[in-house]
Formats: sequence, structure tokens, C-alpha cells
Amino acid sequence: MTKLLFLGDPGIDDAVAILCAGHWCDLVGVVAGHGNAPAEVTARNALALVELAGLDVPVARGCPRPILGPSPVSGAALHGGSGIEGGALPEPSRPLDPRRGVDLLIDLARAHAGELVVAVTGAHTDLALALRLEPRLSSWLRAVTVMGGTAGPGNARPMACTNILADPEAAAIVAGSGLPLFWIGFELSRTVLLGEADLARLEAGGKVARALAPALRHYRDRYRRIYGLDGAPVHDALALLPVARPERVPPGIVRHEPATLEVVCDHGPARGMTIVDRRGIRAPEELPVDRRPARPNVVWAVEVDRAAAVDAVVAALSSYP
Repeated sequence: MTKLLFLGDPGIDDAVAILCAGHWCDLVGVVAGHGNAPAEVTARNALALVELAGLDVPVARGCPRPILGPSPVSGAALHGGSGIEGGALPEPSRPLDPRRGVDLLIDLARAHAGELVVAVTGAHTDLALALRLEPRLSSWLRAVTVMGGTAGPGNARPMACTNILADPEAAAIVAGSGLPLFWIGFELSRTVLLGEADLARLEAGGKVARALAPALRHYRDRYRRIYGLDGAPVHDALALLPVARPERVPPGIVRHEPATLEVVCDHGPARGMTIVDRRGIRAPEELPVDRRPARPNVVWAVEVDRAAAVDAVVAALSSYP
């Protein structure tokens, strides 16, 4: 079973993803950093979630700001000031792990060398800094799977996604790390939505599903009002599908293709944009140099079985008592 470290910014869809990770993978730790809410808020949310679900894993506070400057994003318009608006989460009864998020990441990668997958569903700050601090990290990690960026419309800017705009320099470091990278963008993840029947099923489920259902209803309402999409998206959980246990999640729900990903770090209107080259050029030497693609550095999600993805997410949330 995949050993997984979750690195996110809970966040309603991050909350769904953490619970899916606890069911689909061998979740060994959570790092909660800046993004949808300040790091001290997201860390508290992560701790409350793992306690609610009975997951015995360390939770560490991640970086409170990007590599350069203050955090430029906020998820309050969608997730509320608490990060998980409407969610009935308990007050955590145990403390956060005393390690910084970057140190927990390095320690777990060392302990599970060759096995650990890092799921990044928020800013890439902690992973990027860990790669800089520990040169052996890229050889210890099995893979990284990411929800962020877009090959189409964005949610933070016309062609930029919040999880990348939160720290473009960090995302560029990860994209250029040479690690095996699974990546799903906002243009595809925004199409996988929990509808009324799915939310009703969660409301009739166990205490974990019931605790999260009001937050998902809030999320659905905000997406309807802001984007005109009638459903609660589950963006971040989709990043876990390629590494989920096959006996719990049918393989092949998401189809990926090799692509070249570049993160724009300019300080202008294109900052945070992801340039995704999916031209599929097979004989680049036959083209002029300025038209040749760089070597693919990610496998990019290009297709998703929406019904199967929703069923897998609802089943995971419903699996908890």
C-alpha cells in the first residue's frame, strides 16, 4: 500500500482529500501550510480532521508564507474564514507535532526511502524547501502527486490556479526536481462535482461524513454563486487516485499523458500561470529550435471518469464510523 504524506492547506476539498488518503493509502503524516487560510488555521483543521477520523498520524504546521513575500492568496471567499466553513470539527485534544513541516517531510522520506509519495494540494513551499535542504530527498521519494495549475481556465487568475500562485517559485522547484510527477489541473478537477444525491448520502452516513457534509453544502453554494457550477468540487482528492489502493479505488479513473510543465514566476499578470505543453511532438529534431518542446517533466491528467471518481470519494468518506 502506498505510504503517503499529505501536504495541503485545509480547506474543504483538502479535508475531503485527507479523509480519502486515510482510506485509500497508508497515510503517514500531514503537513498543513499557508493557502486557503493562514498556516495556524489550516494546521488546526488538519489536526481536528485526523482526530475526528481516528487517524493516528503526526500533523505538523507548514510554512506560513511563500519563499518570496507574503502569501498572495486567500480561500475565504470559498472556504470561509475557518477554512472549513460549516464543518462540525472537534477541538483538537492533542498537540501538533513539534517538528516543522519541512523537517517532518524529510524525516518521513528518510524513514520510508523509496516508498513515500508526497501529495501536494496547496502551496509547494515545504516540499521545495525540503528539496533544497536535503539533496538526498529526490532519491528517497517514490513520486509526487499534485493538484494545482491549469491547462485552461484558472481560479485565482484567468490562467493561474491558487495552489501555484500561492508560491510560484516553490512550484517551479518541484516541477524541475526530476521526480516522477503526477499532476491534475483545475481545468479538469473543476468538472468532478458532488451533487444533491451524493451530499444526501453523506448526511445519512457516519459521524465523519455528517461532520463534513455541511461544509460541502457551503462549498457547493459558493461554487454555484461564483462559477455557476452546481456541485461541490473535490479537486484535491483527485490527485490521490493514481496512487490509491486498487482494491479500494478502481485503476484508470484518471488518464494521464506526458507533458512539459513550466511555472511562470514573473512579477506581472502571468505570475503563477502554468504553461502545459501537450503537443505530443515525436520528432522535435525536425522542427526549428525555438519550436521544439522541452523533455516532459510531468504526466498531466487529461481525462477523468467523473462518476467513478465521485463514487470513490463518497465511499471513502462513508467508510468512517
